[in-house]
Amino acid sequence: MKVFITGSSGLIGSELVTFFDQRGARVVGVDNNMRADFFGPEGDTTWNLERLRKSTKRFSHHRLDIRDRHALFNLFQSEGPFNLVVHCAAQPSHDLAARRPVDDFDVNATGTLNMLEGTRQYSPDAVVVFMSTNKVYGDAPNELPLNELERRWDYARAEDYRGIGETMRIDGSMHSIFGASKVAADVMTQEYGRYFGMKTHCLRAGCLTGPNHSGVELHGFLSYLVKVQLQGATYRVFGYKGKQVRDNIHSFDIARAIEEIYNSPRCGEVYNMGGGRANSCSILEAFDIVERLTGRKMRHEYVDQPRAGDHICYISDLSKFQAHYPNWTISKPLDEVFRDIVDAWTAGRH
Repeated sequence: MKVFITGSSGLIGSELVTFFDQRGARVVGVDNNMRADFFGPEGDTTWNLERLRKSTKRFSHHRLDIRDRHALFNLFQSEGPFNLVVHCAAQPSHDLAARRPVDDFDVNATGTLNMLEGTRQYSPDAVVVFMSTNKVYGDAPNELPLNELERRWDYARAEDYRGIGETMRIDGSMHSIFGASKVAADVMTQEYGRYFGMKTHCLRAGCLTGPNHSGVELHGFLSYLVKVQLQGATYRVFGYKGKQVRDNIHSFDIARAIEEIYNSPRCGEVYNMGGGRANSCSILEAFDIVERLTGRKMRHEYVDQPRAGDHICYISDLSKFQAHYPNWTISKPLDEVFRDIVDAWTAGRH
């Protein structure tokens, strides 16, 4: 089995490298450490690449920019054909996208098109998984009726209890520049499935997390929160009284989901993918959990202005994915997710 992974030094990419290497696959990874360019030294993923080089047996790394179509196609030709292509590379920040919209679109939209076309030409039978985002829905989820509870916002209607489904509209809302570029990539991935008959899948992710995340303020909610707490620094809360809710999924459970897709692929499919209600927490609740795990108080300050297009309450409804792949469920509960991140930062693995 040959697996091609972009963003292979990032959170999900590196998890997939390890996951499939341990299953005997030959894994080709692409990552040019653009996260360091986007976020500075704290976003640098070199440490993660070195970890993979030491811990894997069949992994080869290529420092290549997915915007370079010629170089990407040459790699498809020289290293393929691939059985599985997982596209994780992205510019992931709302705030940075607004400052660098051309870079954001070139990486997220054009880079995805390059990956799709390279796969179509040189690995047309490959199963393709694109790591999309729940931000393709823009702020439309904020239109659902909400109740304000003591430590979180939550859905007011019983029919919304399981969270946001794939039928939520993606237009007529504010996405952020980042969300718009990911919409373009998401829809194009679907189209390569429906129009060309390729085995493409979009995973519209909630909060992806785990111990191998180079979390920064602009991206990486739980990893960054834990890092700030352990360093005794101050965490900034942007709007919604700190009661905004996210569902958090460990990178290992994403890898397990992608394995299920590979074993039984579809064409042009879309799934919401996150931790679900059981793994959801507000920022205030996240403070409570990390304080309990570390025995240290969380220092924070409040900024009354929320980020443009941000979700007040977002929980992924996992029922469609679990109906198609009944062997898959969340294996890492929220406390274990936090514990893995705390242990990683405490051990200085970043």
